[in-house]
Amino acid sequence: MKIFLIFVSAILVHNFVLQRFLGICPFLGVSKKIDTAIGMSFAVLFVMVLASSITWFLEGILRALGIGFLRTIVFILVIASLVQFVELFMKKFSPALYEALGIYLPLITTNCAILGLAILNVQLEYGFLEMLFHSIGTGVGFGLALILFASIREKLDLQEVPKSFQGTASALITAGLLSMAFMGFQGLVKL
Repeated sequence: MKIFLIFVSAILVHNFVLQRFLGICPFLGVSKKIDTAIGMSFAVLFVMVLASSITWFLEGILRALGIGFLRTIVFILVIASLVQFVELFMKKFSPALYEALGIYLPLITTNCAILGLAILNVQLEYGFLEMLFHSIGTGVGFGLALILFASIREKLDLQEVPKSFQGTASALITAGLLSMAFMGFQGLVKL
């Protein structure tokens, strides 16, 4: 039951984008079209889960060797390597998505949500299974926020919006309202 609560909490209650405000760059940059939002969601989910799993094991090694102070550097190297793998994979097997994501795909490396998740899993002292479900839930929550935001932005593009509210202004207002909506989940899960 605890693993299910960790999973649901990561998606809704402690959503990295809408509650912790991590990963805002791809959230705002790739959310103009649902197709690119879905592609970025899967890429981030893949990198989050794999990076968290690898860094969870590496954290044990770093602690055993007494070099825990290298955690951030090691974690960033793992994340950067995984992003390069995802980038090469997309370039080969989905060139259209690769082009649509553009600069935001390599920016996953510096996405603070991925590094934040790896460090948070260490700080929460999760076991492997708890860490895995927390990471999957966080990735799903990131994707949910991104896809919801992209769908709202696509609908707004079809409406007559006053000139002063077009573009970035409407995106930020929408993001704020979406964040406030997710605050309604705060009492849903108690861990």
